[in-house]
Amino acid sequence: MDRSRGINDYEPGPVPSESRVDRYGFIKQNVSNSSAAEGLGKSREARRVRKWRKMIGVGGSDWKHYVRRKPHVVKRRIRKGIPDCLRGLVWQLISGSRDLLLMNPGVYEQLVIYETSASELDIIRDISRTFPTHVFFQQRHGPGQRSLYNVLKAYSVFDRAVGYVQGMGFLAGLLLLYMSEEDAFWLLVALLKGAVHAPMEGLYQVGLPLVQQYLFQFEHLVREHLPKLGEHFSREMINPSMYASQWFITVFSYSFPFPLALRIWDVFLFEGVKIVFKVGLALLKYCHDDLINLSFEKLIHALRNFPEDAMNPDILLPMAYSIKVSRSLGESKIEYEKQNRKPKIEA
Repeated sequence: MDRSRGINDYEPGPVPSESRVDRYGFIKQNVSNSSAAEGLGKSREARRVRKWRKMIGVGGSDWKHYVRRKPHVVKRRIRKGIPDCLRGLVWQLISGSRDLLLMNPGVYEQLVIYETSASELDIIRDISRTFPTHVFFQQRHGPGQRSLYNVLKAYSVFDRAVGYVQGMGFLAGLLLLYMSEEDAFWLLVALLKGAVHAPMEGLYQVGLPLVQQYLFQFEHLVREHLPKLGEHFSREMINPSMYASQWFITVFSYSFPFPLALRIWDVFLFEGVKIVFKVGLALLKYCHDDLINLSFEKLIHALRNFPEDAMNPDILLPMAYSIKVSRSLGESKIEYEKQNRKPKIEA
């Protein structure tokens, strides 16, 4: 492959000092002194890591056995958050991507080096928009941007029917912060092709068919769980496409605080897309009393800019877990399919 069209010329830039970067690698907006709290957090994290290492075994060797034996323990621990140092490995185990990688040796390298994609220029254009405040992706044509290009290009070749859509960059970018290029690629495949849960590729196909379905279902859930707010949205002519599309397309990785996005992804990879609906409802429920008094323009702004306290994972996620959506999602999916069924053409 002629790499002159790709991301290959490394341009070094200034590297921020360690004190200016948070624990996840993002440049801090406000530098605060919270060393005492961090010390307590590290001690608690160390205990959690020991529990998780025992649960997954060396390189994940005990994982499947433990999940079969104690599924409720696994679910509870995942909902509390996967330790950051083990997150990449656990994400691969719970998504089914590790199995895909082992069954397809050499495929990723083939896609990156020897194949060409019609989406290459689009990918290059969008790369700098993905996590621009993270040190890994900041340097133009640096290692982070190069890895992101490779993963997105490889997927666009692997599945030419989907190709590349802008929101995919945030999925791939998030994964690359926790695993190698090849591992990130196969996790992307696992998600879009449905290795464990329902396939996500409909979020990125022409016309975004799965986005349309999810927005329809979410509107039904709002009416069911938050009827007064649902009525208010109807009066103000607010519908989920005005604020919730990115929630589904990027699984909250686009504009939400990174610690919250990670906790959502932990659960999303293990339990599926239901958590996206639950978190969306929990956000609206938390802000209900403010939202119900706003008119159209202020509503739009509020729904795209939730307050900081609403984004606290330890407050928001327990609220989300308590919301039951499975039955309603099943019913609204049937209704959506009825409404959008194409009439049969008589021969």
